[in-house]
Amino acid sequence: MSGVQLAPKQFHSRARTLLTTWSEGDSGFAHADSVVVVSGLSDENEAGYQKTSALQLWLLGYEFTDTILVFLKDRIAVLTSQKKANILQTLEQAAGIDKKVPLLLFRRGKDDAANKALFDDVMKLIKEAGPKVGVISKDKQKGKFAEEWKGILGGQGLEEVDVAAGIATSMAVKDVDDMKNMEMACKLTTNVMKYFFIDEFQSIVDSGKKITHEALALQTEDVLLKERKRVKMRFPKEAQGDSAEWCYTPIIQSGGKYDLKPSAQSDNSNLHDGTVLCSLGVRYKNYCSNLSRTLFINPEKTKENNYMFLCELQTYAMTLLKNGAVCRDVYAASLKYVEEKRPELVPHFVKSAGFAIGIEFKDSTYALAPKSAKVLLEGMTVNLSLGFQNLENAEAKDARNKIYSLLLADTVRITKENAVYLTDVERDFKDISWEMEEEENVKPEPKAAKLPTAVLKSKLRKEDDEMTNEQRRTLHQKELAEQRQKEGLARFAEGGEAKALEKATFRKFECYRKEGMLPKSVDQLRIVVDKRSEAIVLPIYGMPVPFHISTLKAVVKNDEGSSTYLRFNFVTPGQAMGKKEVTPFEDINSTFVKAMTFKSTDMARFAEIFREVNELKKEYTKREADRKEKAGLVEQDKLIVNPGSVRKTILREVFARPALEGKRFAGDLEIHSNGLRYMTHLRDNQKIDILFSNIKHLIFQPCEGELIVVLHIHLKNEIMIGRKKTKDVQFYKEVAEANFDETGNRKRRQNYADEDEFAQEQNERRQRAIMDKDFKAFAEKIADLSQNQVEVDAPFRDLGFQGVPFRQPVLMVPTTDCLVHLIEPPFFVVTISEIELVHLERVRFGLKSFDMVIVFKDFSRPVQHINTIHTDQLENVKEWLDSVDVPFTEGPTNLSWPQIMKTVNESPFDFFNEGGWSFLGSGSDDEDEEEDEESVYEDSGSGSGFDSESDSEDYDSDDDASGSGYSDEDSDEEEGEDWDELERKAAKSDKRKEEREEAVPPSSKKSKKRDYESDDDRPKKKKSSGGR
Repeated sequence: MSGVQLAPKQFHSRARTLLTTWSEGDSGFAHADSVVVVSGLSDENEAGYQKTSALQLWLLGYEFTDTILVFLKDRIAVLTSQKKANILQTLEQAAGIDKKVPLLLFRRGKDDAANKALFDDVMKLIKEAGPKVGVISKDKQKGKFAEEWKGILGGQGLEEVDVAAGIATSMAVKDVDDMKNMEMACKLTTNVMKYFFIDEFQSIVDSGKKITHEALALQTEDVLLKERKRVKMRFPKEAQGDSAEWCYTPIIQSGGKYDLKPSAQSDNSNLHDGTVLCSLGVRYKNYCSNLSRTLFINPEKTKENNYMFLCELQTYAMTLLKNGAVCRDVYAASLKYVEEKRPELVPHFVKSAGFAIGIEFKDSTYALAPKSAKVLLEGMTVNLSLGFQNLENAEAKDARNKIYSLLLADTVRITKENAVYLTDVERDFKDISWEMEEEENVKPEPKAAKLPTAVLKSKLRKEDDEMTNEQRRTLHQKELAEQRQKEGLARFAEGGEAKALEKATFRKFECYRKEGMLPKSVDQLRIVVDKRSEAIVLPIYGMPVPFHISTLKAVVKNDEGSSTYLRFNFVTPGQAMGKKEVTPFEDINSTFVKAMTFKSTDMARFAEIFREVNELKKEYTKREADRKEKAGLVEQDKLIVNPGSVRKTILREVFARPALEGKRFAGDLEIHSNGLRYMTHLRDNQKIDILFSNIKHLIFQPCEGELIVVLHIHLKNEIMIGRKKTKDVQFYKEVAEANFDETGNRKRRQNYADEDEFAQEQNERRQRAIMDKDFKAFAEKIADLSQNQVEVDAPFRDLGFQGVPFRQPVLMVPTTDCLVHLIEPPFFVVTISEIELVHLERVRFGLKSFDMVIVFKDFSRPVQHINTIHTDQLENVKEWLDSVDVPFTEGPTNLSWPQIMKTVNESPFDFFNEGGWSFLGSGSDDEDEEEDEESVYEDSGSGSGFDSESDSEDYDSDDDASGSGYSDEDSDEEEGEDWDELERKAAKSDKRKEEREEAVPPSSKKSKKRDYESDDDRPKKKKSSGGR
C-alpha cells in the first residue's frame, strides 16, 4: 500500500466531470441528493467488473477496500483507514491544479467507539444533503465493515435510489489517457488472435491433432501470461507486460454447441474442424477489449453466403454507431436490415448487438438492445457483437456439423460520423476459411498384419507437439532462406556491389616546397632533426636529403670504442610492420633505401640526435593514432540547451560508461530540446552530448537479477568520449548494498534477528523498485520529447542464454530489436534487422556446447561470434531466431569465415547466383559421419570453443569475437596426387606402424590419438602468460 501513487490532476478532472454530470441534469442519478459508494470485500469472481470497483479505478487508478465515498454537490467525503487516508491526502495537497474538488477525510482507527462516531459524522453529512441517497443496488459488498455500514444506513429512514446509470454516463466518454489504454488493450487482443490463435488453429487442423476446447483456451491464455511467448506475439514496445491480463479465459466453441453470450465458457469436448468460434479479450491497465471471429474448414456454400451477409451487416451497423445515436435504435435498424435482406435469419439473430466497454467489461447501461434508451456520445467505446445462433446446415454429412453459429465482434470507438475499429483482424471470408483435402475416398493399399509388440511408437508424451513445432519451424526457415536468396539476387543483379573493404591509401608528405626552406644548419652537412617540418635531414654525398619521419621505421645507436654509429632503418615493401599494419606504397617496384649508417666520434651529439629522433617519432605516432581514431566520425549538430526558465527533466547521481577521462564520477543526465547532456559534479567542462537523431537504440534494463539498473544508448554514428570514439554510451546506478548506510556510507550494525533481516530485504527490494521506476520513467520521457525519433526497448531476461562474445561467458539477452549484453564492458549490441543469417557451429551429438556465428547484411563487416553456448539452449535459440524471422543453419564443425566473406565480397552476384548461403545447410549425413570418423583430431584442434581464440588470431579479424577456421596447407600439399600414389603411401605407413608395434612391448604402448567424445574429455589449452 505504501507504494501506491495517485494522479491528482486526473482525479480532480474526473471528479468534476461526475459532479457536473450529476448537477446539470438527471442523467441517471434519479434526483439523488447524495451518492454513497461502499467498497467492502467483493467476490473475487466479480472484482473489477462491479460498478463500485470501476468507479474507484476510474477516479483513483486503484481500488481501496473498506472505504466509503460520499459524493455531495460541492465536495467528496471519504471514510477509510489511516494509511489509505494518508495516500488520499496527496490529492488534496497537490499543487498546480486550477479547479480542485474539496476532499473531506475521515480516518478510522482501532477504537470501536471512535469508529462508530465517524459513521455518525458521515451520516450527518448525508442527512444534511437531503432524504434521497443514491446507491449502486446491484453491487453486493461483503465483510464486517460493509455490513456495519449497511445496518446504520438502513435504520435512518432515508430513501435509497439506484444511480448506477448516472455513474456509467459519467465514465462513458474516454479521455486521452483512457483511449491510449483502450487502444493498447485492443492491439494486444489483435496480436494474440493474429499471431497465435489462427496459426495454432491451422497447425492443429493440418496435423490432425486432437485437442479439447479448454486445452486450446489455456494454451492461448499462456501467451499473455508467459514473457517468452509474448515476444512472438509482436507486442508493442511500449506495452507493459505486468499491466496486461485477460478479461476472461479465451472462449473456444465448435462441434454444434454454441453460446454467443459473453459469459460462455470453453468445454472439454474436442475441437471439431467445421465451424469454430473464438472470443478473446485483453485487459490493459484496467481497460477491457473484446474480439470474436468465426473460422471455417471446408465450408459449404450456405455457410459462406451467411457469413458474407454477417460482414455486410456489420459494415451497415458501423454507419449507425455515431454521436447522438440511441442504443435501441441501432439494434432496431440492424434487425430491420436482416428482415429486409434475409428474413429467414431473423429468428437466429442475437438479442443484443453489443454494449459499452471500458473499465467495466460489459456496461449494461449502454446495451445495444431493444429496451435501452441511452444516447451514444463521441469518445465512447463499444463492443459491437453481431451473430446468428444455431443455424441448420442441411448439406453437412457430419452430425457435429449440422448445427453451426456465426459470431463477429469488434471493439469500436464512437465518433461524429461512422465508428472506427480498434481491433483489426481479417474479416474477409478467404482469410478465415481453409479448404482441406478429403482423404475419405482414397483406399489405402492392403498391408500385412503386424504382430503385437511391446515397443512404444512414442517415447515422450508430447512428442507429436514437438514434431509439429519442428516441422513448422523448418518450413518457416525454408521460406526465409528463399527470401534471402531472392533479396541477394535483386540487390546485386544490376551493377550492385558489396560495400568495398577499406584499404590503406598512400599518403604523400611534402616537408619542404623548395630548397630555401631547409634549415640553415644543413649547410654544415650534419644530421638535422627538424621538428617543425617533421623531417630528418641526412647528408648524402655532400647534399642534404630530407626524410619525413613517417618513412623511418627505427633508429639504432651503437657505441664501439671512441666512435658512435647511428643506423637509420626505413620502411620498405615486404617488411612486417606489426598486426593489421600494412604500409601502402605508390609504386612497389621503385628503388628503396632500406638503411643508412653514420659514424661519428662526437658521442654526445649522436646521443642528442638519437633522443630527438625518437621523441619526434613518438609524437608523430601519437598524432597519427589520434587522427585514425577520429577518422570516420560524422559531424554532429550542436545540442540546443533548454533555457534556465524551462523546467528540466534530470536523472541524478548516475555514472557513465565509458567514463570521462577514465575516472568514475557521478553526474546528472538532462533532457534538452534535441538531445541529452551528461555532466559530472566535478567539472562543468566534463560532459557528454547525445542527439536524439543519433540514437539508434535506447534500452532500459532493470536491476532484476543484477547489481545495477541501466539506461543504454546505442548510437548510429560514433562520438568521441575523451580520446576514444565509441558507439555505445551507458548510464547506470548501483543498487545500494544492504550493509551500508545510504546517507553516510557507514557500515551498518549487523542484526541477526529474522525480523531485521526481513526488513533489510524489504528495504533493498523497495530501493530496486524505485530505481527501476525512475530509470524507466526517464527513458519514456526521452521517447516522448524526441518526437518519435527514439523508442524505448527492454530485454526479455527469460529468453537469455549464456555465451562468450568476447573473452568471458556472459548472459546474452534478446530485446524486441536487438541481442544485447549490457552489464559489463565490452558491451554487445547487434541489431536484428541488420542480420543476414545465423550459422550454428559444432552442433552434433556428444558436445556440450555450440557456437553461433552472426553474418550481417553489410558483408564488409566481419562476422560476429558467440562461442560456447550450452547445448541445453539450442532449441531456445532456434525458437527465438525463428520468431524474429532470422534464417539460421547449422553444421558439425567450425568454418573459416574470413575466407568465406572474402569470396562473397569479391563477387556477391556470382555468390548468390550459385546458390548463396545454401552451402551451409547442404551435405548428407553419410558425409558428416565420414568426417567425424576421419578427422576427429582436426576438429578438436580447429573447431572447439577453447581453440577458437587462437584461430581468430591467425586470420586477424577486426572483430573482438573469436572465430575458427580450417587450415588449407595439407590439402595444398596433397593436391595432384592420384589414388595409386595415395594407396602406396597408406600401405607404407601401415607397414611402419606394424614394425613399431612389434618392437614395443604391449604394456608400454600409448596411443597418440584419442577420440574425445565430449568437450570435457578433450584436454584444455594452457593459457599463455600474456595477451589472449
